[in-house]
Amino acid sequence: MERLERERLTIDMRRCMAEGPELAGLESANLTSHMLDMLKPRLEEARGAVLAAKGKGMLGWMDLPWEDPQPLLDFAKEKEGKFDALLVIGIGGSALGTIALSRALLPLFYNELCPAERGYRPRLYVLDNVDPDETAALLRRLPLERTLVNVTSKSGTTSESMASFLVVKECLDAAVGKRQAAEHLVFITDPGENALRRIGERLSVPIFALPSGVGGRFSVLSVVGLLPAAITGMDVEGLLAGARDMAEWIASTEGWENPACAYAGVHYLEDTSLGRCVSVMMPYSARLRDMADWYRQLWAESLGKEVDRQGRVVNVGPLPVKALGVTDQHSQLQLYAEGPDDKVITFLGVKEFGETVIIPRPGPEAESLAYLGGHSLAELMWAEQEATAWALYKKGRPSLTITLPRVDAFSVGALIYMLEVATAIAGELYDVNAFDQPGVEMSKQATYALLGRPGYEDLAKELKEGMAGRAQAG
Repeated sequence: MERLERERLTIDMRRCMAEGPELAGLESANLTSHMLDMLKPRLEEARGAVLAAKGKGMLGWMDLPWEDPQPLLDFAKEKEGKFDALLVIGIGGSALGTIALSRALLPLFYNELCPAERGYRPRLYVLDNVDPDETAALLRRLPLERTLVNVTSKSGTTSESMASFLVVKECLDAAVGKRQAAEHLVFITDPGENALRRIGERLSVPIFALPSGVGGRFSVLSVVGLLPAAITGMDVEGLLAGARDMAEWIASTEGWENPACAYAGVHYLEDTSLGRCVSVMMPYSARLRDMADWYRQLWAESLGKEVDRQGRVVNVGPLPVKALGVTDQHSQLQLYAEGPDDKVITFLGVKEFGETVIIPRPGPEAESLAYLGGHSLAELMWAEQEATAWALYKKGRPSLTITLPRVDAFSVGALIYMLEVATAIAGELYDVNAFDQPGVEMSKQATYALLGRPGYEDLAKELKEGMAGRAQAG
């Protein structure tokens, strides 16, 4: 297996422990070494089960780091210089990963850069909702005659994505003509027969297949995330290299020294033994801000389940919450420090920022600010993160810290793969199917019924009767 001599991310769980210098003389309901020792055999069993299932069933995402990205890079090269905008249409896992990657790996304020500063690559827009005001405003803004539209739907029938596509396609037809519209489209969908694939084949649209064993929330390192990444010039090969290196680390390291095991194990113990069922991800980096949004879906949809694998009603699943350091120290920290003790905080930190910004020294009229002068914004960011973690720990509130050497493709690929495997391991610990989403499916079916999709007439009747009953009660 490939081994790259690159600095790896670190994961520090010391502030989840009951023993520590900050807690001298304080009572703390945190994890103990005995609790870690007791869970270690189960943790290893869970890791072994995930590794043994690699590539099987819905664990096809574990093989993605070894997929050849050349077809995607070739497609991006072919489209180079032809478009001023890339519009990605998708929802959930078909959009959140692309948003997270673009925030992390494209220049900040990328869409506001001039063409030369973007390397003559297209601006990136992601339409991940069906809000009519947002959709109409975006379509008025886009130069459709110079826009490439990437439609992603695993099933090929996702209501929201297909509705957005139909709206955009009509506008595209009007802008460039029906015969030319296909040159502005690229589809990503399941390899099997479905509506989106049939449309693509009829119009001769390029179609990339999403492997059937890759669910949406685990698809960021597939064509779903990598095609927009390639088109906008992100380091696709670096992402995959980081993921491969993390896979090697996970496969070769046991127990609490394994980053995926540590992340999953801490959250499982905090939830099931200490009642801390809220998982807050708090990046101290603007580039990692949307990684917390991607993580929310990964954690929530995978682990929030009504029944376990034996069919017993368990209603389990930690609640993921996103925050942003330093911003949310001024909006959420009060609750974290003194509100219900039901949270585990994950700080996402960065060892080396890409820019150095020195704080100027103030004049004598602002002597109270003199302590800031000469420090860098990176030093201030680090001090804020460390101070917040310390203050929470003094209150007995636990936190993990994941530190990336820098926000680059290698580290981001490693972080994504680690969190995906950690989610699968947590599913083993909770004994739930981490790869289905029956609660989401029920809502989808109700939407079909309300909009009159054939085959859902009985459900539509039930829903309408229920709405009528509530109206009478009101």
